[in-house]
Amino acid sequence: MAGLEGIREQLEADEASRLAPYACRSRDSRGRRYPATEHSYRTLYQRDRDKIVYTPAFRRLQYKTQVFVNFEGDHYRTRLTHTVEASQIARTIARALGVNEDLVEAIVLAHDLGHAPFGHASEEALDNLMRQPPVVQRLAGQPEGFEHNLQSLRIVDQLEGHNPEHPGLNLTWEVREGICKHRFTPGYPELREFQTFPHPGIEAQIADIADEIAYDCHDVDDGLRAGLVTIEQLRDNKLWCDALAEVQDYVSEPNDVRYQAVKTLINRLVTDVIGATLTNLSDIAAKTPDDIRHSPQKTVTFSGDVRDHARSLKSFLYANVYYHFQVVRMKEKARRLIEEIFNAYLEQPQQLPSHVRRHVDTTRVPLPRALCDYIAGMTDRYAVDERRKLFEIDVRLLP
Repeated sequence: MAGLEGIREQLEADEASRLAPYACRSRDSRGRRYPATEHSYRTLYQRDRDKIVYTPAFRRLQYKTQVFVNFEGDHYRTRLTHTVEASQIARTIARALGVNEDLVEAIVLAHDLGHAPFGHASEEALDNLMRQPPVVQRLAGQPEGFEHNLQSLRIVDQLEGHNPEHPGLNLTWEVREGICKHRFTPGYPELREFQTFPHPGIEAQIADIADEIAYDCHDVDDGLRAGLVTIEQLRDNKLWCDALAEVQDYVSEPNDVRYQAVKTLINRLVTDVIGATLTNLSDIAAKTPDDIRHSPQKTVTFSGDVRDHARSLKSFLYANVYYHFQVVRMKEKARRLIEEIFNAYLEQPQQLPSHVRRHVDTTRVPLPRALCDYIAGMTDRYAVDERRKLFEIDVRLLP
């Protein structure tokens, strides 16, 4: 066993010598919320990453909507494929900047755990439901509303994990810091520990911008694949136009053009982030992880011109993909479905599965919050099935 114990020490020593001074090192972590015996041959952040991957919440991302509902086609992104793609981008940036890849990966793999089924439409529905006066009254002073980043933190801190000694996964402070991107949301006491600094560490910032690059570029890809937008419509965006010009010299088949242009666009954005961040690091002369946190401005950014073009691309996606009538129709269906399920459970909680009622009884969580946790954890198809069981008479569903 002495040899095994030495493996983690070697990994930690490698981090100390290899990583940049502003990177988070696992042996310097602020630690976990509850005492824990660390693993013999995995660092703290490696262990956190593995804990996240083995959760049911992570597996359920496979059947949760990114933009297009899962049953609309096998080749559109889901929350899980988006998470994997964002993780790959984040690791690339982290390695180029000499920071902790394991920490970055753990943050990215957990960042979407709190998403409800059917994407942001359900998030908006749950937020509205959790702010209704009768619901707020039943929350008895506890935080109201719903926000997926905060729900991701709630999942790893309270809802996942099966350790009898403590709730949640007991992740390190740095991973938890990266998960709750909107750290200054008022009314949430669990965020106070992250509000000492104006910004999170560099690994958390990398995870955030990698998420943005992944969903912008891949939503363009899915929008083109679905026929909601055309290559011609995108030509006004300089980032896309430059990527297209680069690939059209050597590819002509439409699917190949789309694939190569999206690939080139990702490469351009990642390259720009690395270059701009190196410049920012030089300007602030960061020597420790907390130098990044105390910096007046974010450290991990696009350059000025690319930032403007990236915002333009995002605006295009909102106008032409996220608010395309076909997507809006599905969003409205999802909103109504979530509202119907929530209100049915709230009016008659005896309809809830036994494990949810047991959760309410044993943890004394207010019923509306327990309902919100339950519904947010559903996959798209589970939510559809649950609504059918609640509202449709079918002899096949009877005991």
